[in-house]
Amino acid sequence: MGFRSRGGATDPLGRPQSHSAGLRRCGRRSAARARGDTLKILECTIRDGGYAIDFQWSADEIEQIVGQLAAAGFEYIEIGHGLGLGASRTLMPARCSDEEMARVGTRAKLQAKVGAFFIPGIGTADDLRTFRDLGGDFVRIGTDVSKSESAWEFVDLAVRLGYEVGYNFMKTYAAQPFEILNRAAPIAERGATTIAVVDSAGGMLPDQVAAYVRVLKAGLDVKVGFHGHNNLLLANANSLAAVQNGAAVIDTTLLGMGRGGGNAQTETMLVVLEKTGYATGINPLEVAKIAERYVSPKPTRLKGADELELIYGFALFHSGFTKRVQDVAAAYDVRYQDLILEVSRFAKENPSEALITEAAAQLRRDGRVKIHFPKFIHRNWS
Repeated sequence: MGFRSRGGATDPLGRPQSHSAGLRRCGRRSAARARGDTLKILECTIRDGGYAIDFQWSADEIEQIVGQLAAAGFEYIEIGHGLGLGASRTLMPARCSDEEMARVGTRAKLQAKVGAFFIPGIGTADDLRTFRDLGGDFVRIGTDVSKSESAWEFVDLAVRLGYEVGYNFMKTYAAQPFEILNRAAPIAERGATTIAVVDSAGGMLPDQVAAYVRVLKAGLDVKVGFHGHNNLLLANANSLAAVQNGAAVIDTTLLGMGRGGGNAQTETMLVVLEKTGYATGINPLEVAKIAERYVSPKPTRLKGADELELIYGFALFHSGFTKRVQDVAAAYDVRYQDLILEVSRFAKENPSEALITEAAAQLRRDGRVKIHFPKFIHRNWS
């Protein structure tokens, strides 16, 4: 018995089995289906969910959320600043420093592993050393696709420090699957044990996610992960597609809170996985209670995709560049929404100010953009 009632299912006394009873018992079922045994959910409410509240988690909230997620059965819990180790110092201060989060998280983790994100250029080697000294178990190093070589030295260091190391291809859609595979190979050779596909703009479709995962799964002897955003409300569907095509790790957050359109929702993803035969042994009703206690009261925006989230998802445009586009659009008196759509035709990874300015000038003058930047072009899904 799982989440499905299966018609005339009954309990041990012969009484009709309800859906809620199946949900409750899910958390106690130690004999998970074989194909769900190796699947891990990386719970990143503290890290990615922090974007939705300007990284203002209190130490007590971090301790309670980590402790209760660990008690619920999550094996991997990501903490820290949304932009990774060092970001609170170099970019946007969080309510708690990296060191305080590490101390609180490792104190509360029970049997779980606690980790952090790391972007070269934002964090430093010393940040990796400090987090490890304070009890961090894993680190995920992320770069844009074209900058994957910049991760090599930090993968080497993290492995030497004893971390379980993952690597995230931020804006994976900026390159075709086999280029991602070629770039992933030297990272795996250096000791990364998980390579993750990342839908940073929340605009990929399930078949596209599946294609990337299949290529990485076939070409690498490491685990494949998936981190999705929800701009088109497909984060759960994309996560399922990743799992069905061989992904061993998927990222989720409570109530789907996160940057931009949010992430795959932990509670509903648990139900989806159970219904499709990937039992995790984690009770979604207990997890929903954690979300109700600590996430529901937060003043985050209502769920759903507004105009801007739809544009991000359609254009595969990362929300981190929005202000850059808005400033140029204001200077040229064009709609920034139109400018995002035009710029994204040529650069989905890291649109330069020169490109944005040229596009705005043409949009203002001609009402359309006709420019050619060969190094930026990405048309594999168009």
